[in-house]
Amino acid sequence: MDEKTTRNIGIMAHIDAGKTTTTERILYYTGENHRIGEVDNGEATMDFLQQEQDRGITIASAATTCFWKGYQINIIDTPGHVDFTAEVERSLRVLDGGIVVFSAVGGVEPQTETVWRQAETYKVPRIGFVNKMDRMGADFYDVLSQIKAKFGANPIPVNIPVGSESGFSGVIDLLSMQYLTFDQSDDGKTMRENPIPADMQEEADEWREKLIDSVSSFSDEIMELYFDGKDIPVELIKKTLKKATIERQALPMFAGSSLKDMGVQPLIDGVIDFLPSPSEVPPITGINMKNEKEVEITHDPSKPPLALVFKIHVDPQMGPMDYVRVYQGTIKKGQMVMNVGKHKKERVARILRMHADRSEDMSSIEAGDIGVIVGMKEAQTGDTLSNEASQILLEKMHFPTPVISIAIEAGTADDQVKLKNALAVLAQEDPTFTFKEDDQTGQLLISGMGELHLDVIVTTLTKEMKINARVGKPQVSYRESIAKEATGSESFDKVIAGKENHAGVTLRLCPLPQGSGVKYLCSAKVRGGMPDEFYQAIQRGIEGAFSSGIRYGYACTDMQVEVTGIDYDELRASDFAFEAAASMCFDKVAAQAEPQLMEPMMKVTVIVPTQYVGDVISSLTSRGGLVSSMESHASADQINAQAPLSKMFGYSTALRSATQGRGSFSMEFDHYVPCQVNPFGA
Repeated sequence: MDEKTTRNIGIMAHIDAGKTTTTERILYYTGENHRIGEVDNGEATMDFLQQEQDRGITIASAATTCFWKGYQINIIDTPGHVDFTAEVERSLRVLDGGIVVFSAVGGVEPQTETVWRQAETYKVPRIGFVNKMDRMGADFYDVLSQIKAKFGANPIPVNIPVGSESGFSGVIDLLSMQYLTFDQSDDGKTMRENPIPADMQEEADEWREKLIDSVSSFSDEIMELYFDGKDIPVELIKKTLKKATIERQALPMFAGSSLKDMGVQPLIDGVIDFLPSPSEVPPITGINMKNEKEVEITHDPSKPPLALVFKIHVDPQMGPMDYVRVYQGTIKKGQMVMNVGKHKKERVARILRMHADRSEDMSSIEAGDIGVIVGMKEAQTGDTLSNEASQILLEKMHFPTPVISIAIEAGTADDQVKLKNALAVLAQEDPTFTFKEDDQTGQLLISGMGELHLDVIVTTLTKEMKINARVGKPQVSYRESIAKEATGSESFDKVIAGKENHAGVTLRLCPLPQGSGVKYLCSAKVRGGMPDEFYQAIQRGIEGAFSSGIRYGYACTDMQVEVTGIDYDELRASDFAFEAAASMCFDKVAAQAEPQLMEPMMKVTVIVPTQYVGDVISSLTSRGGLVSSMESHASADQINAQAPLSKMFGYSTALRSATQGRGSFSMEFDHYVPCQVNPFGA
């Protein structure tokens, strides 16, 4: 594989901007799909979810490979709904570049802002595509203004639309100064170059001038040619714009309508021209586990293999299919690889390349490429794969906390076994989905990122996996924390099977700022010469206590536990005793540290026509919401607020009735706050 001709890209967008339609067109024009997949004209709120539920290998597979003009493009799928933010995060982690799809009508929408922020976090270079130019209210130039205003970005049109709404007929390529049209008789596959229409010549010249002006700020050579009145080679413009894009100082912009098969081929050219190959992005860093120092990872196929598992799909026939991005070296079929974080070795049974409608067996996968490994049982999303000699760990992926739960109950004992197995498969595939059995009631509780997330999981269980199950009402996943510092000791003494078991632990608990999670500390000085197995037992005891809570059985958050003393007697010590002592000590000290129940606060964004703004603000404040800001757009107003999740159940129905079905909202977890009213009455 020549990595210079490889592109690892993702397509990101707000849910109804037409991401799926655009991806289908790319696969069709690159020859991967023999016909265009029917997607409900890009507007259906469930367009990507339908694919998630169908689990077809089309673009719903985590990575699809296609080829264009001698280049290999690996497309990594990113969902558009806020409940599936973790999917977007893990995709962005392995991307080298991205296409951001904007609706020409909606412009920069709330979820576009979310994926943009995530792409900034992972420093992903992007190009932009203003889709739906054929729709009523489409305005390419207004979208450019919104991108500048909201993101502080530098959008540089590479082509501009000819006409809009029903009059949209094609695009003008500002590099070749040609009017490009797309033949509707073969779904836009035939692209024709035509002279620029006379009534568009002045506008085209003006935008060409702006393009040269923008690009000249990145290149002295272009500036000199420009001032000397000489022709500027197209290749020089492309090269300069590509460098600025990789440095995230420019956002090349394209216009089109995926549904009407217009403007997608120039966009694919833009992927090749302006987005980086794996060797053109800055090196990533890893941790050398031998000395815990940071090391730079370079794209060198001759070095020891290093890969990241970024998604797992469990296939009924093949078992876990681990989607991996290889950063260094080569992974070969049949070789043993080391799961660095878990210290476990596993065999690579098969390596697959996923295409739109089929998979292809491969003998190896090299640095810079993306593929699927079959045969590993222990791997989880975020794990690093290498060989035994190279102990380098890539940074772990961080996933948001599930905030909403529902009880699920199988119809029969036979279904109960099936249900537990199915939940284990889904939890392996999706790191933001968890499940646990309630010790008191024996009920199974499943937790996820939002009502839609859980709805998809329940649909998968009942319709796809054919499991007969009853589902309860959604409930809040609370957390427990502490309000003040406390210290205490506890010892464990028991004679078991004639052997004395003794251990003593002293802990200090401190509250941490909101959003800190939980931290565990134990200095080498406190550990002294105690064997590792006992130290690990203390850690296990405390981590178990973190997940089982203080009073109500909810996991802990925003606190630090420090081991300040250990009573260790070599003759009577056992790992069982230390684990029990740590757990008992945590319970005792936490009870003295003013335990408090924490509820999730959600970030709520409502898009609504201006005449309903007052009613929507009232509906939010009546649910304990606090409006933080408002933005006015041509088509609708945007209200940004925070509200407790416990009051937001069923809000979509309330919003529909308050706005005659014209309002929409999205909601994502923001932080935990102490409950104002204890739902358990204590």
